[in-house]
Amino acid sequence: MLAILHDGYQFCLKFFDHLRLDHFRGFVDYWEVPLGEKTAVNGNWVKGPGNDFFDRLLGRFQSLPLIAEDLGIITDQVRNTIVHYGFPGMKVLLFAFTEDIAANPYAPHNHIPNCILYTGTHDNNTTRGWFESEAGEAEKERFFKCLGRRVSGEEVSWEMSRMALSSVANVAMIPLQDALGLGQSARMNIPSIADGNWEWRVLPEQLKPELADQLQGLAKKYLR
Repeated sequence: MLAILHDGYQFCLKFFDHLRLDHFRGFVDYWEVPLGEKTAVNGNWVKGPGNDFFDRLLGRFQSLPLIAEDLGIITDQVRNTIVHYGFPGMKVLLFAFTEDIAANPYAPHNHIPNCILYTGTHDNNTTRGWFESEAGEAEKERFFKCLGRRVSGEEVSWEMSRMALSSVANVAMIPLQDALGLGQSARMNIPSIADGNWEWRVLPEQLKPELADQLQGLAKKYLR
């Protein structure tokens, strides 16, 4: 198995600088569901391969350019594993503006350098879609206070992108839908829904020189 992983790992690194390990918690402990269950409700937490797995990788590779997808309910043991190997975790700005924003790890004032920051991921609404269809008034108010001013639906994607790029996070990711200021119709994926996902495509005429200039301006301003 390790030999297969070795070959696959080397192949992927020919195309990508870093590889993201989705559902990172499963490497520490995972939810095991008995055969025959129709849902995942009934199951048990089982100890995963943990440090032994990553130590074996380090025995074959000089470094592990991996990103830990650590969203959701994460235990101290998972956090300790991430810190031990120095893996960057993930932050998502769309999760930041909750009632407990002061302690919310996704809020800008709680970001750390060693993370990958996203305005949103493929499993979330677009920023404009979130603002217009999902965010409640209290959540919007917390966003406005964090931003320092009120904005409209037409402005929100750009301002959220600016917030991401100005973060201390070493890497900031802006989905193209947010760069274009698109709404809910451009959402990529809705988890647990089988149909209608991954259908959005950018059109050539949407990629205008003015957009490139704006993005370049922000990248220069925030040393990205």
